[in-house]
Amino acid sequence: MANTPIKLLIAASGTGGHLFPAMALAQELPKYDIEWLGVSNRLETQLIPQHYKLNTIAVKGFQEKFGFDTFHVLGELMISVLQVYKLLQQGKFHGVFTTGGYIAAPALVAAKILGIPVILHESNALPGKVTRFLGPWCHAVALGFQVAAQYLPKAKTIYTSTPVRSQFLDKNSIDDLDLNIPENVPLIVVFGGSQGAVGINKLVRQCVHAWFAVGAYVVHLTGNNDPEASSIHHSQYICMPFYENMAALLQRASLAVSRAGAGSLTELAICGTPAILIPYPFAAEDHQTYNAHVFTEMCAGLYYKQSELTSEVLQNKVLSLINSPKQLKQMGKKAQEIVLVDGIQKLAKLVKEVVER
Repeated sequence: MANTPIKLLIAASGTGGHLFPAMALAQELPKYDIEWLGVSNRLETQLIPQHYKLNTIAVKGFQEKFGFDTFHVLGELMISVLQVYKLLQQGKFHGVFTTGGYIAAPALVAAKILGIPVILHESNALPGKVTRFLGPWCHAVALGFQVAAQYLPKAKTIYTSTPVRSQFLDKNSIDDLDLNIPENVPLIVVFGGSQGAVGINKLVRQCVHAWFAVGAYVVHLTGNNDPEASSIHHSQYICMPFYENMAALLQRASLAVSRAGAGSLTELAICGTPAILIPYPFAAEDHQTYNAHVFTEMCAGLYYKQSELTSEVLQNKVLSLINSPKQLKQMGKKAQEIVLVDGIQKLAKLVKEVVER
């Protein structure tokens, strides 16, 4: 295999939480011949084609209740397994890497039939259904949080943390922050992951004027689905759908108000950013709450259910933290203990050991 380019199929689809760790791994394997497996109407169609060949299949996740639609999903799954089987066989791939989700099922099954090794990375504290069911089929399951191992007793697990983009590992990324924010003011960053978070946005807009009054600046990343995104105008308020250089922004932030997706939490932890976490209430199996508990148990952040959180509570808790810089500093240090700074190297080493043996 030494004289043959090693071909790796990466199956990652949907949100930034699935795509960004896979992209970080791909960048760590520059000598590999990498192709991508995704779905035609998801985020990967925007992010992947300029870097890797994107192969798409039609596959959906299973619904909670059994019904007529279940047969349709099963039919699509069987077709997608056949498609991936042909892709792997004709492409002469040496291995498959996946970050879970429903795209992982056909990739895993097809690879298993062909005897091709599979490495699955599970970023959440509560592993997803595909990971719990098919994890034992994998040659290795890499974990974003150590606590996830208890849910995978039959799988070969190894703790690697969740990979982050290279700029998050560069402590000088903060120098690239191109926003008009004075050096010595408190900065509150509000974001809801790659999809935005309208529920958080509404709460925050009721609080920001009290935060402005104590000199804080707010960078509010609203996502694209909030019709009231531009309703507040203030010199200490910067509002935009997304911001590309999140590493610089989180390194500068005094405090974040965020969802609790595993990718976002890993980025917060790497940057040492304390956070108030409001898990997405409709996440599959409430997995974001499990993620949030990892932060709260380390005293790196606070967690509130969206259904129980009022603007008054959020407003006052942020003010309390902003007025306690020592507590924020301690929370930031605790956050950094949650993740492995060399996690991407550990994951890349694992992939090489499995695929090249």
